[in-house]
Amino acid sequence: MPKHTLTGNIKRHRAFHSRVLGNQRDVFVYLPPGYRRFSSRRYPVLYMHDGQNVFDAATSFAGVEWGVDETAQRLIHRKLIEPLIIVAVANIGEERVHEYAPTPGVIEPKGHPRKRSRGLAHIYGQFLIQELKPFIDKKYRTKPDAEFTGLGGSSLGGLATLAMGIFYSEVFTRLIVMSPSIWWDDYAIFRLVGILGEKPPLKIWLDTGTGEPGWELTRYLRDYLIDKGWQPGVDLSYLEVKGANHSEAAWATRVEPALRFLFPPVK
Repeated sequence: MPKHTLTGNIKRHRAFHSRVLGNQRDVFVYLPPGYRRFSSRRYPVLYMHDGQNVFDAATSFAGVEWGVDETAQRLIHRKLIEPLIIVAVANIGEERVHEYAPTPGVIEPKGHPRKRSRGLAHIYGQFLIQELKPFIDKKYRTKPDAEFTGLGGSSLGGLATLAMGIFYSEVFTRLIVMSPSIWWDDYAIFRLVGILGEKPPLKIWLDTGTGEPGWELTRYLRDYLIDKGWQPGVDLSYLEVKGANHSEAAWATRVEPALRFLFPPVK
């Protein structure tokens, strides 16, 4: 089997400790081409959930990665996106369903006993904001302001991304929401969007595959966001992929359009 090589300049911070969550995880940081040469240039940052799936097949779920490093590298070289730093934050297995769920709810995988999630996405967001982001901003040449800071994920990580964007729009404003688990806790995400007063300054990429169970819910979410003031093609981009299933391989194909929408080249 060919050995996967990471593309570009990727740093690994092992066992990054969180006092907020009381645990630790690996964090991978992709630095764009030219990062070393331009000693004063600062870059926007995209934080991504399920970090072991983002760059490396060796650490990813079922050996399938998103290839975000290859895609970003290619798009930056072709000047199709603004050069950016990508921070892939690993999940820690059993805790994932607690840390990514915006509200408490019941997890019902087939054939398993009912198990509850504690719904800690707001606490997980505090870990990102109070602990990880200050570390990244200090160690790397970032543009730390909210307008340059993104968040992304798929499935429960997609749901967490949209919820954290709503909770913390003063920190994250560019969101990649792939195949979000809208069914969670009786469609809690609709309630979260529903309580928004003034529309926050979030630019959202939202997608789904028509081969996913309940994919139509993502279309309803798009419509609800439009009702709340988001404008398609301006601060909301929605994609339905015919026949695409709920998998790492499907999400990998959507990294390019998502990055192109959220991080267009600066004129």
